[in-house]
Amino acid sequence: MSNIRHALTVKREDDFAKWYQEVISAADMAEESGVRGCMVIKPWGYGIWERIQRLMDDRIKEAGVQNCYFPLFIPLSNFEREASHVDGFAKEMAVVTHHRLIADGKGGLIPDPEARLEEPLVVRPTSETIIGDAMARWIQSWRDLPLLTNQWANVVRWEMRTRMFLRTSEFLWQEGHTAHADKKEALQETHRALEMYRACAEEDMAMPVVAGEKPENERFPGADETWSIEAMMQDGKALQAGTSHYLGINFAKAAGIQYQDHEGTQQYCHTTSWGTSTRMIGGVIMTHGDDDGLRVPPRIAPFQVIILPMLRDKPEDAETLNYCEEVRAAIASQFAFGEKVRVLLDKSPGKASAKRWDWVRKGAPVIVEVGPRDMENGKVAAIRRDKLWNPETGKLANTFPERQEFYDKISGLLEDIQDSLFVEAKERRDANIVRGVTDWDEVSDFYRSNGKYPGWLEVQWSKPTGDALEKAVEKLKGEKLTIRNVPRDSLPADGTCIFTGEAAVERILIARAY
Repeated sequence: MSNIRHALTVKREDDFAKWYQEVISAADMAEESGVRGCMVIKPWGYGIWERIQRLMDDRIKEAGVQNCYFPLFIPLSNFEREASHVDGFAKEMAVVTHHRLIADGKGGLIPDPEARLEEPLVVRPTSETIIGDAMARWIQSWRDLPLLTNQWANVVRWEMRTRMFLRTSEFLWQEGHTAHADKKEALQETHRALEMYRACAEEDMAMPVVAGEKPENERFPGADETWSIEAMMQDGKALQAGTSHYLGINFAKAAGIQYQDHEGTQQYCHTTSWGTSTRMIGGVIMTHGDDDGLRVPPRIAPFQVIILPMLRDKPEDAETLNYCEEVRAAIASQFAFGEKVRVLLDKSPGKASAKRWDWVRKGAPVIVEVGPRDMENGKVAAIRRDKLWNPETGKLANTFPERQEFYDKISGLLEDIQDSLFVEAKERRDANIVRGVTDWDEVSDFYRSNGKYPGWLEVQWSKPTGDALEKAVEKLKGEKLTIRNVPRDSLPADGTCIFTGEAAVERILIARAY
């Protein structure tokens, strides 16, 4: 297949970072906004986010969680109540100090010194503190528990090094916040949210993940426990794709979230928070993209089937469009994944071949072309984006089914594409997790001798704290590595910790990460 001329100018194996940026541009997903670290998400990119949002929102509501909305601006004093929390976010906070501008006399504008706010307002980096205030008002007794809330919103964290979808100063996300009577119930919610993220990543985005607990040094600021899903990108790096936190009673104490129990005694609530963001889209790109652009799993594709009429600026074009409209309507009446198939008849100007490559780069799951010969034979020309090329000929792997045959099989075809993308990604991930490393020298050798894109290592860990943990973290930093999580389904430890030499108590995954 070396003679294939791919749609992108940069290959993954040559420069993964440049390839990633080219996919976003070529798929017309997003662009720079003119504001440092902020992006404009274009219709195809936002359409993918809407699909992720819709599917996840259904899962959220199935668990009895209700959506609401909280303010963008949070008083600084809210953060000062929770020292460890504010310390974790202090360097990333954007702060509003004035409420009015005035002319500077030179044709510009400056903050009005007379309009300084009595208390600075932080632009929401996360909402634990302001939601905590609301929970303190809403919860009075055990009858008010559990309180299960979620919001879909934007947040701001002033990043120094930004990359579209992966790390931006402003991003979109959902954040769930819940309050419970005891630790057991709160932990059940923490794990329910984690499992929801795993299911959404794997079943909706076809992105295999490892679910597990974060070590002490990687916990969310102010949390007792942090759990994550970790996905492997095609360059071997890890992407933290979602987190779920058990906050204990730390935030409840700071915000005064209490309830009267059955005996009439005041108790602090146990709270949780959990979130995922538009970073998921970056994960989809780096998990499924190829040297021709993006490949979108059908469950999250804004349009699952694209129909391209071959128009010639002749009177016969009307007949071609009528034929294509019949095809569109028939496909749109079919069901896949419990929903009607999403299909677009692309009537935009331009040659069908040029538009085909536009949709290839966008990653539409199935692309259908219709020309005079197809109409004569009652057929369509179809391409499945996940298997674009014929490996034997090096040419596009077109098929030419009859119309009715295509209608009958479209549901199964989309499901097969979804499954195929997941299996491909899972096999790649599993092949790039190395086990059996028993000392630090082997770790260094692995990451220095396995090329640009090494994978992950599973090593044994004694769960050190204090100075011993700091020394382990410093070692990892020297190789640009981090502990990703303790996989919840890993085998029991049976050796010694590669950092301390003590008996291991669990197995951890270490990797380079985004």
